[in-house]
Amino acid sequence: MKRHAAEIIEEYGPFPGHDTVHGLTWDGQQVWFAVGQQLLALDPASGKTGRAIDVQADAGTAFDGRYLFQIAERQIQKIDPQTGKVVGTIPAPGNGNDSGLAWAEGSLWVGQYQARQIHQVDPETGAILRTIESDRFVTGVTWVDGQLWHGTWEADRSELRHVDPATGKVLEAVEMPAGTGVSGLESDGAGRFYCGGGNSGKIRAVRRPA
Repeated sequence: MKRHAAEIIEEYGPFPGHDTVHGLTWDGQQVWFAVGQQLLALDPASGKTGRAIDVQADAGTAFDGRYLFQIAERQIQKIDPQTGKVVGTIPAPGNGNDSGLAWAEGSLWVGQYQARQIHQVDPETGAILRTIESDRFVTGVTWVDGQLWHGTWEADRSELRHVDPATGKVLEAVEMPAGTGVSGLESDGAGRFYCGGGNSGKIRAVRRPA
């Protein structure tokens, strides 16, 4: 297994009025991130927040190219980012114990923190299609260039882990600095990961290993 020390490119936040960052996602131009009762849009070039959507947002966030998906306790909400309206919901597989969320291959991928699992979920029904086991707590989840990555956060240690989606085997790991939590994980499809920083209230851009 390859191991890398994280190269933190930029830090954003803390953001006024918000002390925790939960899930986050990339829509091609901006980072949407969950702060409890809102989704906020961050321009990574300026570091400034723009739009806000008032919606329960206490765990993972994903974007399918048109809609935002947001875990809210026992359900996953489908949100039209143009209007801010919730246009559908499905049950969340962990019944309130879900963490990360990603979109890939026509499915939602849901991390379960203490269960140490990632579920592939049908976005129309919420049915679990398959389950990937991990040996660490699972926070954020993302896919990039056919690679499945997830965040871990235990005690004061966090990593970004590239895993084999068939077996769950860890192929490489990016070690975050001690005391740096990872609550959400997303790729920009190129050279950056965006990491939610939990109760630090920050978002960190980390260079993706070549």
